[in-house]
Amino acid sequence: MPGLLRGVARTAVVAGTATAVSNRVNRRQQGRWAAQQEAQAPPPPPPSYSQQQPAAAPPAPDMSAKIEQLKQLGELKTQGVLTEAEFEEQKRRLLEA
Repeated sequence: MPGLLRGVARTAVVAGTATAVSNRVNRRQQGRWAAQQEAQAPPPPPPSYSQQQPAAAPPAPDMSAKIEQLKQLGELKTQGVLTEAEFEEQKRRLLEA
């Protein structure tokens, strides 16, 4: 009987080792296959956003029009139609717009 137990124990050890090695080989092979599939797969499409594009910035104000208005204000001040305070106030409003 001791010889039979020894044989069964040896068989169990060999079978356990074989199972462990087989499982490890299987996991490594699955990892390699997954890596190959990822390398062969086309890249995912870029995400599509359903949000609207931000509105374009308003066009820069036409500086030539502002310069012309400033010249007119200066002429009105020179003619005495506008006081210095009125001229400064109108100039400030024009430049802030």
